[in-house]
Amino acid sequence: MPSREALHPHEEKSMSFLDCSCISPTQVQPISIEDQYEDVSHQYLSSDVSECTFAWGGAGSDDITALSANSAHYQLLSELGKGFNNLSQVRMARHTPSRQLVAVKNTNLDECTEDELLQLMNEVLLSRLFRHPNLLTSRLVFSSCCQLWVLTPLMGYGSADSLLRTFFPDGMSESLIAYLLHGVLKALQYLHLMGYVHRGVKASHILLSGEGRVYLSGLHSVYSMMRDGKKVRTVYDMPHHSPALLPWLSPELLRQDLHGYGVKSDIYSLGIVVCELVSGRVPFQDMPPTQMLLQKLRGSHCCLLDVAPSPLGELRGLKVSRSGVDSGIGESVATGSLTRTATAERPQSPAPKNHSVTLHNLVQLCLQQQPDCRPSASTLLTHAFFKQVKRHHTRDSFLSLMYPAVPLGVSSPDDPHVSCSPTPSCHPPTSAIAHSTEEVWDFS
Repeated sequence: MPSREALHPHEEKSMSFLDCSCISPTQVQPISIEDQYEDVSHQYLSSDVSECTFAWGGAGSDDITALSANSAHYQLLSELGKGFNNLSQVRMARHTPSRQLVAVKNTNLDECTEDELLQLMNEVLLSRLFRHPNLLTSRLVFSSCCQLWVLTPLMGYGSADSLLRTFFPDGMSESLIAYLLHGVLKALQYLHLMGYVHRGVKASHILLSGEGRVYLSGLHSVYSMMRDGKKVRTVYDMPHHSPALLPWLSPELLRQDLHGYGVKSDIYSLGIVVCELVSGRVPFQDMPPTQMLLQKLRGSHCCLLDVAPSPLGELRGLKVSRSGVDSGIGESVATGSLTRTATAERPQSPAPKNHSVTLHNLVQLCLQQQPDCRPSASTLLTHAFFKQVKRHHTRDSFLSLMYPAVPLGVSSPDDPHVSCSPTPSCHPPTSAIAHSTEEVWDFS
């Protein structure tokens, strides 16, 4: 087991890139990642990296690099959720010297196994490696007593999953879906070019800041496709905590055979996310895990439950029927047909909705059974569905897109009843929480 003293000395310590090596004497493969990838970060750090810009100031409060690495400088506010097998608690916090709101993930290292410590170390290392405006990375990490503090910008609108549960129980508008997916695809394009597969694309890992920046989180599930300095097409590792991810995982990943899987498995997961955002429910989630696995391996796929406004045959001959049964390529799972028992927290849609031809086509391209038939993230960014994404957003146009959602921290962030002071204890303070412990975002 790693030395606990190396992990959490009693004085606070900012964790540099090299500090992470103290977590375990065991050599971990992903640590030497600098030698194994072609650095394309410079391509994504220029001013034109994001298609969407914001006329009211953009990502100013998303920058936390200048904040201090001292727990005494942070006032912990309301709880946002949990992550990492419930070992981590995520809170909104205020950096008292600057008054800036941030998100803090506290993890009690004493409660982590050696494997979990290695996962934490890998996530920190990957956060230091990746540089992209649509990836949520941890730029400020330090330890205090036995607590690991990981700070990120506050995601004012939370996750796409929380937006569905709170403001859009019957699904989002196509404009908002296009806006979110465009940012996710930019992040996936970067990850895939860097030689990584995400393996955890789902609505709870799609986060939206109060300024309108879309972020993809969930770096704990990222896996390198670099071997001996070269990028390989397929890998065979099964993600950790896969039972919770089953509805989003691709058939080839679940099959676990000699064919393996590659970056196109993320494209399949993106297709499931589209269905999730459209209907407010997750396809396959009403099925027992074994049945879900069999359905996916047999070629069952999802379709949007509505009447298409025009024949889909104009787009690659793909057809969708109102019944949810497709034109013959295996069985089909209609996204609006899930039972309330599986998603009790989300009300059921009163009736099917009509969706555009381009949205239907996007879903069917992503959910094709054969990975080689799915488009890449770069190709999907040119899909007709994303022509509606505005290149420049004013504050009014963005607020109109998000209505009726309201970001965190805008009502009264100075309310004393939601705050608590940091303590030197190894256990997180039990503050008066303004919200329930229902997850606002999946910070894991």
